[in-house]
Amino acid sequence: MESINETIFRAYDIRGVYPSEINEQTAYTIGRSYGSYLQEKYNKNTCIVSHDNRLSSETLSQNLIKGITSSGCNIINYGLTTTPMNYYGRYLNQMPGIMVTASHNPKDDNGFKFSFDGMINARGEMIEDFKNYTLAGSFKSGMGKISNSNITDKYIEYLKYSLKFGKNKRKIVIDPGNGATALLVRKVFDSAFCHPIYINDIMDGNFPAHHPDPAVRENMVQLQKAVKDNKADFGVAYDGDGDRIGVVMDTGEILPIEYLMIIFIKDMFASVAKKSFLFDIKCSKSIDDYIRMLGGNPVMYQTGASYTQYKVHSDDLPFGGEYSGHLYFRDRDADCGSAIYATLRLLEIMSKTNEKMSKLVKDFPKYYATDEIKIPVSDEQKFAVVEKIKEYAKSMNYPINDIDGVRVTYTNGWALVRASNTGPNVTFRGEATSEAGVKALENIYIPMIQKNSENIDTL
Repeated sequence: MESINETIFRAYDIRGVYPSEINEQTAYTIGRSYGSYLQEKYNKNTCIVSHDNRLSSETLSQNLIKGITSSGCNIINYGLTTTPMNYYGRYLNQMPGIMVTASHNPKDDNGFKFSFDGMINARGEMIEDFKNYTLAGSFKSGMGKISNSNITDKYIEYLKYSLKFGKNKRKIVIDPGNGATALLVRKVFDSAFCHPIYINDIMDGNFPAHHPDPAVRENMVQLQKAVKDNKADFGVAYDGDGDRIGVVMDTGEILPIEYLMIIFIKDMFASVAKKSFLFDIKCSKSIDDYIRMLGGNPVMYQTGASYTQYKVHSDDLPFGGEYSGHLYFRDRDADCGSAIYATLRLLEIMSKTNEKMSKLVKDFPKYYATDEIKIPVSDEQKFAVVEKIKEYAKSMNYPINDIDGVRVTYTNGWALVRASNTGPNVTFRGEATSEAGVKALENIYIPMIQKNSENIDTL
């Protein structure tokens, strides 16, 4: 068996650079292990497989499939899909699945998002156990069967079935970023209640227009211009595999993701029985404030799509979301974590009002915050750096939340330092009631992260 780089096993998926860390042989080995693991640990003998449009995804998928079937496990192969389509395939067939994607990572990265016990992705200790199983290399042998299928039309019907639009048909700009959602956007929005304008809607794994990560401000510049030039009501951008969204308002300004979450929570609040709503530790205090103002229960949880998805399901919450733009809806019959579905829900809300989006959010709680700032620190060192920051906060007797990294609370704001689970970085985000307060937090923590990283380097 090929020697596998252990660092590709991350907190909620497998991810690495192609072909130096993940290649065809890696995919085959992961496939053999995954098929064997499903049979041995979960008594499952069939799974879903699909892939995004990254340049390496098809060849990795082909070798993954060879590995899975050589373990004796059967496959329903949906070919090219978004990640939420893969989730829907799992739901439809009530079986686990694996998706070849590196989500929003650089174009030369690739990887695998996978589940063992149904729709919710593996995470934490589940992946650690799978890593150890894979490294042990004791796999089953057999001749699994492949059934090729297409889920597109059924999936689009699933996205639309619960929607009820009002009278106002909105003009929107849609930017798939040349990613996998380009497979769907015209099929969805040409027949939806809107006037759609498309940019970057040809699939291209080189991502020539911009990197497909709407959580990064520079990737939204083209969409901002298109919204203003076309006098659109709003614009949306998706990440490479279609499970994350970013929104631009009618003014051309980026809508904070917390404000988008507040829009959804406010809209569904009266209709849901359980009034608890989840957000991750990176999110602004504005969402906590607004949920409390409505009379609901705010639930802060750790970062990571798999963790968010799991917690929303396990606690039976109607809605949950992340700063990165992952949003999960469970307030209607469908469980849905699709950026396209989030757009349709936003269209539905906007169709029932004459107000501009910028006016709808102007009275939402306002704080000053940094974007998520990434400081390069090796995978081997990043957790130790975070521990050093935690030690500092404890020594100062600051209130902390350490469910994911360390979030330090001050009277006028907070600072978050955590190890990235998708790359060799320590990330920082700060928020305060003033711009000066935010700058003060940056000046404290960013040099501290850099200094601790250097000190660890020399050990």
